[in-house]
Amino acid sequence: MESAPCPTTPRWNVDRPFLTGRFHQEIRPSSNTQTAGGVKGIASDSFSNRGSQNSVGYYHNSVQELLVIEDLLSAMVGIEGRYISIKRVCGKDSQVAFQVDASMDLALQEMAKRIFPLCENFLAISQFVELRSQFKNGLVNHAFAAALRALLLDYQAMVAQLEHQFRLGRLSIQGLWFFCQPMMGSMHALSIVIEKASANDLSGSAVLNLLQSQAKAMAGDNAVRSLLEKMTQCASAAYLRILERWVYEGVIDDPYGEFFIAENKLLQKESLTQDYDAKFWQQRYSLKDGIPSFLTSAAGTILTTGKYLNVMRECGHNVQVPISENSKLTSFGSNHHYLECIKAAYDFASGELLNLIKEKYDLMGKLRSLKRYLLLDQGDFLVHFMDIARDELVKRPDDISVEKLQSLLDLALRTTAAAADPCHEELTCCVGVRAFNKLGTAISRSSVLCRSMLKFINSLLHYLTFEVLEPNWHVMHNRLLTAKSIDEVIQHHDFFLKKCLKECLLLLPQLLKKVEKLKSICLQYAAAIQWLVPSLYIPKPETIESSSRQEKSKPRRSRHRLEELNLSPENMSVSDSVMKFEKEFNTELQSLRPILSSSSQAEPYLTHLAQCILGIGNDYIGY
Repeated sequence: MESAPCPTTPRWNVDRPFLTGRFHQEIRPSSNTQTAGGVKGIASDSFSNRGSQNSVGYYHNSVQELLVIEDLLSAMVGIEGRYISIKRVCGKDSQVAFQVDASMDLALQEMAKRIFPLCENFLAISQFVELRSQFKNGLVNHAFAAALRALLLDYQAMVAQLEHQFRLGRLSIQGLWFFCQPMMGSMHALSIVIEKASANDLSGSAVLNLLQSQAKAMAGDNAVRSLLEKMTQCASAAYLRILERWVYEGVIDDPYGEFFIAENKLLQKESLTQDYDAKFWQQRYSLKDGIPSFLTSAAGTILTTGKYLNVMRECGHNVQVPISENSKLTSFGSNHHYLECIKAAYDFASGELLNLIKEKYDLMGKLRSLKRYLLLDQGDFLVHFMDIARDELVKRPDDISVEKLQSLLDLALRTTAAAADPCHEELTCCVGVRAFNKLGTAISRSSVLCRSMLKFINSLLHYLTFEVLEPNWHVMHNRLLTAKSIDEVIQHHDFFLKKCLKECLLLLPQLLKKVEKLKSICLQYAAAIQWLVPSLYIPKPETIESSSRQEKSKPRRSRHRLEELNLSPENMSVSDSVMKFEKEFNTELQSLRPILSSSSQAEPYLTHLAQCILGIGNDYIGY
């Protein structure tokens, strides 16, 4: 007996695991009366009008096959048939299951159940497309849903082609199963993706990462992997448009908050005029969690590129990275061309900002001015200012006129070497007065103690200026001259600050505490001297009437001063007060010796400071 010929296998396109429009042309009809699937050519309308009250088992197996094929074609697009029904899964309203008439031939039931997962996946994907097309779900979900919708259109076209073959009597249930095979894996993989995306309510970069991870997991199936990669490309198109505006214009166009860069709109550049440490640069724009995996390596560069462009725009210098057809971020792939585009945008933005800061805003000139005034590179203006402002500075803080001090400062700047500095007019003064403990005892000047304190202060000042600030400044200055990007400028400046902080003892708590204690003693001593001068009351000639009156007025004034300062009678002894300062100063100085000696061994830059300070106070030993 001659066997029926097998259906001709179409030439599948590996990149598209679904039927194409050439399907009906590639099926060659058999010359026999039998169809390609081995089923007799029975017209479908010969049983379509039969009463549905009969169970499918009532019919002959060949008729049952035609009935189940017709129902399967409907189920594949989410429509119930006469003998195949759709039921909700108990406890899972979003999931459905297909059931077949129990009277159907067992072999046909098994074949139908193999196709049911494809039908269920179609319904799940269709529902996901409808839900994720809503505006609230974000641009990435919109693009992903659009790509799924396009895939479903191809899928429905395949079902229509299969139905056409069925109406021509050329499709058996084995043939239907054969032609559904390529779509089974793809639809199943997509159903896993949408199930995870729906369960975790993913959006933005999380959806892209999910698609990429699933594509990597399907590395053994080229067709499914290619499909998932294509879905990732489609879904990322909207995300890449946001990225493109940021790295090419410095603008965040992110209506649904999907981008991995956050903008803190509460921070404005105007805050820098009130607080120079307002964290505007660090916190105005920052990285968020959920960076797409294909952009992880370039996230820092992307953030900095947009910040550079944004800073220039904030300064009124509108600039945009030149864009060509070859530099558009429309897709990403294994060639990493998008990373090259990002790097080129970074180089352009960095160079433009560096030139702007160096040329228009005179970076090096500003730094030189800071060195002159804040680091006292040319301190003659300060000496002159202290001389002419003496009368104003000795007043109580509440009585000091800031306006008068500012005018005196301007005068000092114009009459000293600072006048040659074009930025000298930007220097201003203010009075944030530090509280201190007023010893206030009427003491006489102790020249030996004063000389020792001055030597300590001068040694410390010499170390800070000539051994820390000056050499580190020259290193930073030379590096800034060769800097190629604003990142390098910031890096060299930060290195300068960190090195100065460390070498100025500010990062050595134990040593700093001792030095600050010694400085505090010196300040307290100076404060005591300030209170001593008015306590030594010398009446003017016109107020002197008699020596007795002088003798009486002095104790009264002293008592009045004591009441103001809450002094006890025993603290009025000058020698006791001097001895108290001497003892406290020497004790702290002696305790500094072992700490500074041990620190200088670990930190060589402290060697000279140790030598200078350790030589102080020798005159007091055994005083």
